[in-house]
Parts: sequence; structure tokens; C-alpha cells
Amino acid sequence: MSREAGETIRLFIKEGFNKGNFSILEEVIHPEYRYSSSEGELEGIDQLRDLIQGLRHGFPDLNLSIDDLFAAENKVCTRFTLTGTHQGDYMGISATETAIKVTGVVISRITEGKIIEEWEMLDMLGFFQQLGLVTELS
Repeated sequence: MSREAGETIRLFIKEGFNKGNFSILEEVIHPEYRYSSSEGELEGIDQLRDLIQGLRHGFPDLNLSIDDLFAAENKVCTRFTLTGTHQGDYMGISATETAIKVTGVVISRITEGKIIEEWEMLDMLGFFQQLGLVTELS
């Protein structure tokens, strides 16, 4: 199952996240989907769609590239780099026209061939520093 689980993640990132092709979500996301990160939690395909739409609104050229992907049985660990230009409102922050590059890791659990649960850690300090909202540490 680990190869198929990895392919599910790759398809989700390529189509759902990078292209904003939300029709793919029904194919790769389980109806009981749950997501946890330091920014909060969400449940279900609709909330996931809203999250991605919000990101894509704030960063229309959003791209998530896979740096490493490891799959074992029904879990996949993905180390990624997120890039984009802040051209729209995001999290109440007006567009800054700043290019960002943020790294993160997400662990995904697959059941019935679909992503049912994810735990993500994203470099939010680096994100806010790049937008000029937090001063650089010296």
C-alpha cells in the first residue's frame, strides 16, 4: 500500500493544491478527513477546500514542491517547500507583493485509498518574517 499512498499524496499536491483543481478532492480525500497544525484544525473536504482557496487567493502563484516523500504502510511523510507571491489578502493581511519560500512537513494517514488525516508543521515564523510582520532574529 505504501507506493499507492505516496501516489495519492502526489496527485493531491499536483492537482488539488498547485492547480486548484478541487474536483480531485473527492477522489483523494476521505469524507471523514481531519487536519491538524499549529494554526488550528479542520474537518472535511469543504473546510480543506476553503483552506486551499484562501491560500490560493492570497498567493495566486502558490506552488508546493515535494522535497522528500517517505511512505510506509498507510502513512506518508512529506517534506515540502511552499513558494508564492503575496498578491491578495490572506489571514487578514493585505497583499505585500512579497515572494515567500516556506518549508514544512506533513504526515498523512491513508485509508481506503484516500487521505483521512494529516498533521502539519509549517515554518510560520519564517513565513511572518518574510512578510515583514515579525523582525528577523539576530
